[in-house]
Amino acid sequence: MHAPHFIGIGGAGMSGLAKILTVRGAKVSGSDSKESETVLALRELGAAVQVGHAAENVPDGASSIVVSSAIRADNPELAAARDRGIPVVHRSDALAALMGGRRALAVAGTHGKTTTTSMLAVSLATLGLDPSYAIGGDLDAPGSNAHHGTGEIFVAEADESDRSFHKYAPEVAIILNVELDHHANYASLDEIHDSFETFVRRIQPGGTLVVSADHPGARELTARVVGREDLSVVTVGAAEDATVRVLSVVPRGMTSEVTVELEGAELSFVVSVPGRHYAHNAVAALAAGIALGVPAEELAEALGSYTGVRRRLQLKGEAAGVQVIDTYAHHPTEMAADLEAIREVAQGRVLVLFQPHLFSRTQQLSEEMGRALALADASVVLDIYPAREDPIPGVTSELIIAAARAAGADVTAEHEFAAAPALLAGMAKPGDLVLTMGAGDVTNLGPAILKELGREEQGR
Repeated sequence: MHAPHFIGIGGAGMSGLAKILTVRGAKVSGSDSKESETVLALRELGAAVQVGHAAENVPDGASSIVVSSAIRADNPELAAARDRGIPVVHRSDALAALMGGRRALAVAGTHGKTTTTSMLAVSLATLGLDPSYAIGGDLDAPGSNAHHGTGEIFVAEADESDRSFHKYAPEVAIILNVELDHHANYASLDEIHDSFETFVRRIQPGGTLVVSADHPGARELTARVVGREDLSVVTVGAAEDATVRVLSVVPRGMTSEVTVELEGAELSFVVSVPGRHYAHNAVAALAAGIALGVPAEELAEALGSYTGVRRRLQLKGEAAGVQVIDTYAHHPTEMAADLEAIREVAQGRVLVLFQPHLFSRTQQLSEEMGRALALADASVVLDIYPAREDPIPGVTSELIIAAARAAGADVTAEHEFAAAPALLAGMAKPGDLVLTMGAGDVTNLGPAILKELGREEQGR
């Protein structure tokens, strides 16, 4: 890894690894499909990044080629590396190597990984422990998704989508929930459980598993692994049998006050983001930090310093009396949870601009997505963001729209991406809240909606 070349270096996971390696002194190069703030941030650190994919982008001195599962086999840089005999390293193997020699804490689960990893990174840094971390999203500025710290702890987001989290051997692992997702790689929920069970077996002897006591899939997983003698299992949640039990979550505007029962005593702290699910993520982070030896009271207070991560109910701005918030939610469970959280703080109507993510996910979960959108006052649904997938015949956003209407939702289709901001601005009234939702480029439309709202206000 002394001179790695990253194909798709601007991606959320890849850019973090490239940053850490650059800071550690590696001669990092890479390519991405387009310019971005992330690419610019990597260049400022010293990485050599090209835009576009071409065989000549691979430097003569490249010691390895780092790829993610999103890189296709016919990528010209990957083909050139194989022709030249340059070792090809999966992103997960690179991350596992970076965690070597550190006290690793890996955060897994179908939802909430990025938020919980971020909560740990921020709170441990607040306590002066200077952890290294690799997160699937930016904390604030581009490039803030990773850090090479001087401390002994390394906090990493562990991705189950392609089973790459089987490469890690953490001292402490968090599993927030277990649901069927990533349908291109998993045929059934049972396969998902098998995959998470493999991940649990990778926890170091004498290590700790922090797992939800509330989520049905997580409880089933716990039943499968609880007998392992060299593993401590700490359950967290509102369930009466939870090791760390959530007694209450009290909304206070854009924050929540959380009270937990821990070893027979009550402990209260503030979570500076709205929503019960984010409060439960914080409790999982608390339990994991305690497992690493961080004092509970100090960590609970430090968790209050976390104020969110980009694309997780991130306020983009306000214009004409309308707030615009962006969320990465793309699975029905995430969508419903974020809409319920927003309901607690919204003064007027909640309007959603939703962009479905992946054809395979839409094919399997369109009914559930439609029911989630029914929690909004009105929704606009864009065409599916394909990401790494090819189209599936008959699978379009119309499946979600039909399900939403069947659930009683007020929903509109918009097939022209550039036309969506004006449509949302025309729908919104002072006091309303607009939520841009999805894992694709819908995030880019928040500022455009604010601009359209400003124009409409000036025209009144």
